[in-house]
Amino acid sequence: MNTREIKVQKQGLIPIKERILVIITIIVAASMMLWELKGLLQLSLNTLHSRQFEHTFKGFGSNARIALFFVLAYYVLLRIIRLRMLKGQSKVKKWLSTLLRYARRWHTPAAIIAIAFIILHTVTVFMHGFKFDFNNISGLLSLLVLLPVPISGLFRYQRMDRKWHLRSGVAFAILFLIHSFL
Repeated sequence: MNTREIKVQKQGLIPIKERILVIITIIVAASMMLWELKGLLQLSLNTLHSRQFEHTFKGFGSNARIALFFVLAYYVLLRIIRLRMLKGQSKVKKWLSTLLRYARRWHTPAAIIAIAFIILHTVTVFMHGFKFDFNNISGLLSLLVLLPVPISGLFRYQRMDRKWHLRSGVAFAILFLIHSFL
């Protein structure tokens, strides 16, 4: 076992630099989910099946979409900064690297918040009434592909994921975009 593997084992599951922010984000996301679910459970059946309730679950989906675009921005910025046409553009690269650091720092917290909104969106869709149409099936498929993303993200911290986090994340992003915009 080399020193890098020993160092990774000693630091725990999540690096110390990110641990506090991740824990705070998990607490905020769990509190938000419990609060919203408590409110949803108090609604009457007439309200759940009304046209107005559609705005509720579409609102959760829209909030998840915004958070996911922020999560995906990290990978987009990473690709852009590696472009060959930016070779001589030091000012642009410096500006992009600042954005990349910001996106990297908030990638995991935004993903946790997005997953909370996705769970709320899924629960409210099932409360409203699930229909077997293209939109709902594509949403379920993207949800199934999303399940391994956070798990492989934890392995990513340990450098044991073999790019599964990126691969499953790209598959989720494609299915998510199909669900969102078609």
